[in-house]
Amino acid sequence: MDDLSSPPLNASREHVASTSSGYVMLLLLLVVLAITVVVPFSQLAAAPAISIIGAFVFLLMAKGFYVLQPNQAAAIMLFGSYNGTDRATGLRWVWPWMGKKKLSARANNMISEKIKVNDLRGNPIEMAAQVVWRVTDTAQALFDVDDYKAFVKVQIEAAVRTIGSRYPYDDFEHQEVTLRGNNDQVRLELRTELINRLSVAGITVDECGFTHLAYASEIAGAMLRRQQAQAVVAARKTIVEGAVGMVEMALDMMSAKKMVELDADRRAALVSNLMVVLCSERDTQPVVNAGAQHQ
Repeated sequence: MDDLSSPPLNASREHVASTSSGYVMLLLLLVVLAITVVVPFSQLAAAPAISIIGAFVFLLMAKGFYVLQPNQAAAIMLFGSYNGTDRATGLRWVWPWMGKKKLSARANNMISEKIKVNDLRGNPIEMAAQVVWRVTDTAQALFDVDDYKAFVKVQIEAAVRTIGSRYPYDDFEHQEVTLRGNNDQVRLELRTELINRLSVAGITVDECGFTHLAYASEIAGAMLRRQQAQAVVAARKTIVEGAVGMVEMALDMMSAKKMVELDADRRAALVSNLMVVLCSERDTQPVVNAGAQHQ
């Protein structure tokens, strides 16, 4: 069975090109220029021929110079065939019949457009990502994809869609991995997904994260009301659990100190009154019973 994660057999691989220091060649160029200028004034019979040859060599050598800045590379090609990559900075020289194609190896920052994705539960959400990427293999970037910058843009959108559909947006009970609640884990998975997708183009991802993450506008209001309802239910549950514990404690203390003997009916009434007092959202108004005691 083929390993789908392995690179294709015809994938390009970067290697060092055979180039020369431009400063040494510049010195030789000045020597050729001096010979070309001085020889015509000499008494040599071959002076015109030497001058013509010197001028031709001068023009030929001058076309071979190029400059590379830090974190810049030049792919060297010979009649359309890849002949290596030069990453040495400064003034460089290569044979003039060899082509040179420069590209940047610096870090690039890209912020994707907001896209609509259905999360694991089918809820439409809006997502956008910020990605810091750079070229690590110039041969793959130039020859294995048509336009590596456009390729990066498309793959970022595809990776965001994949990660967005893998998890729910939110989980109020905090029992699942969610896009909003587990940002570090989701961001790590997004980076891994992007590295796998962009490796074919010789590109790696240094950093990534979400710049926008929200419910889509058509359900944002409904989901907000749902979150509010869940919060109210959770709060009431906590209140009820606390009230039950307080009522149980009060009954146990009254029984232990023998403050009053309660039959089943009075016990039920006391529990009901305490629960109303403890669970009510409004301040309770006490009612004093001035009548006869219960027999």
